[in-house]
Amino acid sequence: MNQIPVQDVTPKSKKKSQEYDLYAKREHIYVKNYKGIFKTLRQGSSFIMLLMFFGFSWITWDGRQAVLFDLPNRQFHVFGSTFWPQDFMLLSWLLIILAFALFFFTVFAGRLWCGYACPQFVWTWIYIWIENFTEGDRNKRMKLDKSKGWSKEKLLRKSAKHFLWVAFSIISAIAFVGYFTPIRELIPSIFSFELGPWEMWWLGFLAVATYGNAGWLREQVCIYMCPYARFQSVMFDQDTLIISYDEKRGESRGKRKKGSDYKAEGLGDCIDCYNCVYVCPVGIDIRDGLQYECVACGACVDACDDIMERVGYEKGLVRYTTEHQLDGNKTHIMRPRLIGYFAVLCAMCVAFAYTIYSRIPLEVDILRDRGQLYTEVTSGVIENVYTLKLANKEQVDHSYTISVTGIEGLEYIGKSEVTIKAGELIDLPIRLNIKKKYLSKANNNINFKVIATDNTDIVIEVENRFIGPAPKR
Repeated sequence: MNQIPVQDVTPKSKKKSQEYDLYAKREHIYVKNYKGIFKTLRQGSSFIMLLMFFGFSWITWDGRQAVLFDLPNRQFHVFGSTFWPQDFMLLSWLLIILAFALFFFTVFAGRLWCGYACPQFVWTWIYIWIENFTEGDRNKRMKLDKSKGWSKEKLLRKSAKHFLWVAFSIISAIAFVGYFTPIRELIPSIFSFELGPWEMWWLGFLAVATYGNAGWLREQVCIYMCPYARFQSVMFDQDTLIISYDEKRGESRGKRKKGSDYKAEGLGDCIDCYNCVYVCPVGIDIRDGLQYECVACGACVDACDDIMERVGYEKGLVRYTTEHQLDGNKTHIMRPRLIGYFAVLCAMCVAFAYTIYSRIPLEVDILRDRGQLYTEVTSGVIENVYTLKLANKEQVDHSYTISVTGIEGLEYIGKSEVTIKAGELIDLPIRLNIKKKYLSKANNNINFKVIATDNTDIVIEVENRFIGPAPKR
């Protein structure tokens, strides 16, 4: 049997027996403080997200909390609208829209979501800021961690950092649970030790998770736990805006004297200062090329531009660019895939907005009695029994009138007008009678119409069936 020849191409220096650890201990990343336009943009987007997260639960709308997910009563209040479990399809639709938005922005400009809006990184940057505030900048933190023993200064700084971390974790947990238990009831319950087991569990879990994820795990969540880092590269193309190092301009790297002719020495614009690495929250070197760990936060761009400005070189050695632009080719912003995502996204947003706008705050379900198809109550009179399930999906009481059409001679027996309180679901049993002479077939279409007496815009028509005996031939 013929075998494929195998050639050992391992360098001699590597052929010696070596031991490798299957698990490499994580190296702590000491993020350096910096300034720049992308940091300002990120801080602006983070401020808006934090304002929404901590502020929406305190807004009052029509006498109740503006955003409240009332699970016990199965009501989900979002400003002026109240949604019910029956509206679950709207949530599915919204998630699909958000997925297409993620696809669109990823194809257009890479991991914008990760760098500027992902809650994991918004909270991570806050915890890094707390660390910088209590322990000092990068060099001071490294020196503090390398110092042996526990001096008074080290103990105070570390204690202050973890105290603020824990405090912000608890505040974040309270804000989150405040969307499920009214925030104005939750906070007094915490201080009076009257929390229920549900609130206690989630407050504890969320506080620990926030403290662990943003304080300790940080970039490990993005690298090992978040699936987006794994599949985002599939959506990239050569025209996607990504953060890249201009290798042609920067190489070869090296130190140089101020004012020297570094070009004659065979050096590029990169002075090998490592500032792009020191400011990176995931600890990568952007000069090694595009890496799946990169969250496109722009920190390396700001740091490199600052150094280029100081040494008198042109900015943009590290910048948002495309593969085509780096190769000297033209970048195509408008391309079929991007246009397709945008068109689908716009169409879905318009349809979703119209559905919300035209949504009727009334739910009507009609159940026929499955025990008997029909009953002959008296000679020549056929009866069908139904149960009407009516749900008032508004936060005000309404009175409704019920009528049935579709067959001549149909008699409605039961309440034709009911009052349903705000958020109430009722079961209304009714009967429909008709004389045999009006039935031309066994299966007859009928229409139930439910309309609010105080608001004629709230009206629903539901089709059903009236079953009778098959006519004699």
